[in-house]
Amino acid sequence: QVQLVESGGGLVQAGGSLRLSCAHSGSTFSIGAMAWYRQAPGKQRELVASITRGGSTNYADSVKGRFTISRDNAANTVYLAMNGLKPEDTAVYYCYARHFLTHYDYWGQGTQVTVSS
Repeated sequence: QVQLVESGGGLVQAGGSLRLSCAHSGSTFSIGAMAWYRQAPGKQRELVASITRGGSTNYADSVKGRFTISRDNAANTVYLAMNGLKPEDTAVYYCYARHFLTHYDYWGQGTQVTVSS
């Protein structure tokens, strides 16, 4: 069973930065695409950014130019660097991973990001 462990959330002022990390317990070759989702109070969960095993990335329009997703396969870790944070970025951020062979979905426990005005 693959497990995802997230860290790096917290409270930051508008315009500030945070870096989220997500480490998975699977072998390097077991995990394919990974992604970050977020869910704000009263809203549905939305895709923030995704990255393939080869490093191709996609971003939600609302975070383009401000957020950067990356991964270190040797360390079994995916990152989300968040710059120029806005109050509307406040949400619980969830790490996602897909098993390369079985296509089974794995989810992290979520980490809170709060951006103050």
